[in-house]
Amino acid sequence: MRIPNLLGHESPGEAVQQSASWLPLLARECHPDARMFLCSLFAPICLDRFVSPCRSLCESVRDSCAPIMACYGYPWPDILRCDKFPDDHLMCISSVTNTSVTSGGPTRVPRASCRDCELEEASSAKVLLETFCRSDFVVKLRLTRLTSSPLTLAQFSLASRLQVLKHGPLLGGQIRSRLQLWLDRDATCVRNMTRRHPQGGSFLVTGTVQGERLVINKALAWSKRDRNLMAAARKWKQHRCRG
Repeated sequence: MRIPNLLGHESPGEAVQQSASWLPLLARECHPDARMFLCSLFAPICLDRFVSPCRSLCESVRDSCAPIMACYGYPWPDILRCDKFPDDHLMCISSVTNTSVTSGGPTRVPRASCRDCELEEASSAKVLLETFCRSDFVVKLRLTRLTSSPLTLAQFSLASRLQVLKHGPLLGGQIRSRLQLWLDRDATCVRNMTRRHPQGGSFLVTGTVQGERLVINKALAWSKRDRNLMAAARKWKQHRCRG
């Protein structure tokens, strides 16, 4: 890679340190070319001249990812203004994702949701048990606030003890490591869960396994005063899922 890079970082260490704040956004998969775009800025190819990302690539990533950043008060940074990058007919890095026409029609650019993992109120014990059955895993966990960071505002640690109500396709030792990876990278989800609990707390989470990634699809604050939640937790071991 060329140093200084396109963002003015003077050493590989500085580039690595500054790029870490973008990992949570990449984990939200707000655009399929977001990683390539950021890598072209932080770690440009070592050639005789810089090869910048094309303006269209910047605009495509910005239009898809900036709304997610804006949900938490972070505007698209001025240093990444798309009008500073070259037009597509010049030498530059263009998108590898065809968002126009393919054999199956337009390619849908995945957009993250700012409402992912919003805490829900516990519904009836019956509905909760049905949710448990549809989920690959169900875990009670505790999060503790650690520090603040530029992108996520707050970082949380995963307490040593987990209560696994359902492990599904995950082996026992995989659950903690996968949850730790989710905690490190899925900042939007964690932020939504802890918005009303800024110092952390205990939560019940259910989700699915998608390759190496855990996707949380329901999160509830754990409270012994929640009769529906407690009833569902007590009944789960004896509950038989249909199908």
